[in-house]
Amino acid sequence: MLSLGFCQFLNGQFLKGLLFILLEVVINIQYNFNQVIIYSFQGDIQSAIEYTNYQWLMFYPYIYMFAIWDAYKDAGGAFSAYFLTVGLIYSSRLELFLRFITLGDRQF
Repeated sequence: MLSLGFCQFLNGQFLKGLLFILLEVVINIQYNFNQVIIYSFQGDIQSAIEYTNYQWLMFYPYIYMFAIWDAYKDAGGAFSAYFLTVGLIYSSRLELFLRFITLGDRQF
């Protein structure tokens, strides 16, 4: 996953990009991201759930979506990751040529 702030760097907005990167680091530290990943890789899902700080974790999607929207806006509409991310969030089924493509029940 692309880290927050790097698209702002590509658009030449270095201060805003640095702010987004610092926010991501603070959020990841506050919700114990690294320890949760370690627990989940070790198969200790219950410890990962208990160790997660959900208030900080729920703050991340707002910053993420704002950073993507901001990069899209500043690039003049040439940045399509915003629409891809919104589409992935809001659609569990993709309709192409009157066929449904789903992942859950393997219907293609």
